[in-house]
Amino acid sequence: QVQLVESGGGSVQAGGSLRLACAPSGDYSTTVCMGWFRQAPGKEREGVATIYDDGTTSYADFVKGRFTISRDRAKNTLSLDMSNLKPEDTAMYYCAADHKPRSGYCYIGANFGYWGPGTQVNVSA
Repeated sequence: QVQLVESGGGSVQAGGSLRLACAPSGDYSTTVCMGWFRQAPGKEREGVATIYDDGTTSYADFVKGRFTISRDRAKNTLSLDMSNLKPEDTAMYYCAADHKPRSGYCYIGANFGYWGPGTQVNVSA
C-alpha cells in the first residue's frame, strides 16, 4: 500500500503563487508515475499535471506555462509550483500515484490507484 499526504494549500490573491507538496510513504518505490489533480465544487475532478520517473511530464492546457510539476526522489517529495494563479484555479488539489510500465502510460487522463486526502487552494480576485 502507498499513502500520500499533501501540504501547501492555502489562500492567495490572483496573480500570486503557491507550492504544493506531496509526501509518499509505505511501499511507494515502484510508484513511478505521480500526478496532481483538482476538483472544484460542483465540477468533476480534472488532471493538472503528471510526471514519470524518467522526468517525462504532461500538463493540462489550462496550466501550461503557469504550473510546474517536479519530483525529488532523494527528498521523497512531489511538488507542484503554481504561479500567476487565477480564481478559476480554486479547488481541492489531490496528489496521486500509480505503477506504470513506461512514460507513455503516465498522463493526466490515466487511471491512478493511490490518492491523497487533498489540500485546498483558494484564489481570490
